[in-house]
Amino acid sequence: MVRFLGIDLANNKRIKYALTAIYGIGLSRAKEILDSAGLDNVDETGLRAKDLSDEEISSLRKVLEKNYQLEGDLVRLTNLNIKRLMENGSIKGRRHRAGLPVRGQRTRTNARTRRGGKKTVAAKKK
Repeated sequence: MVRFLGIDLANNKRIKYALTAIYGIGLSRAKEILDSAGLDNVDETGLRAKDLSDEEISSLRKVLEKNYQLEGDLVRLTNLNIKRLMENGSIKGRRHRAGLPVRGQRTRTNARTRRGGKKTVAAKKK
């Protein structure tokens, strides 16, 4: 089993898809990482995570640690950015603080994920 940054990669998946299990790596970044590690012919061979040699694992690990902020560091950086926005008093920060959608989505009908479930009000007695 291949392990990077505290994450076990799925053995039976192709390596470019298995790398996406790491927080901060999508498919395009996984291809970029494999190219910079010298594993550019992976698409044709269909190399799986369990088939990686020790040299390939070490080159991937070097590329990941040297060039990218991933997992815990990336989460910490994102949280610091959100905290900075909230302290600035910017519109985005105020929306974060209020628990509302930040990127301009409508809130009159949708946004149930951010705002919470429907709250019904009892009918007024006559």
